[in-house]
Amino acid sequence: MNILAMILVILVAVLHVMFLVLEMFMWTTPTGRKIFRRTEQQAKDSEVLAKNQGLYNGFLAAGLIWSLTLHPQFSIQSTLFFLGCVIVASIYGSITSTKSIFFIQGIPAILALVVSLIAHQNELTSAYWVIPHP
Repeated sequence: MNILAMILVILVAVLHVMFLVLEMFMWTTPTGRKIFRRTEQQAKDSEVLAKNQGLYNGFLAAGLIWSLTLHPQFSIQSTLFFLGCVIVASIYGSITSTKSIFFIQGIPAILALVVSLIAHQNELTSAYWVIPHP
């Protein structure tokens, strides 16, 4: 995988690890409440939901990192899938919660996706894309 594409994918994964930490472990702390603009009571009332949300962000991060460890034939496919999941989540979050989610989460993922597509355009347009049958 192209080095720039890998760096951008790692950046998106690191962002999602940070979201995991914020949502699972810092949600009710003063820092977490400030970042997510929650009162102490709102944070306590939504803590379980935030932990669940953080876990999903962790899965996205894990999937992105895992995709970089695969054989090149499967790496780009997995990377595109997980970046697509991040983009869809950012669009949904920006519609249902706050617009800044798209800029914080979606824009880096879109950039990583575009760079990955450009870096691997030959593989994506060839038979290399097809999973071989034994």
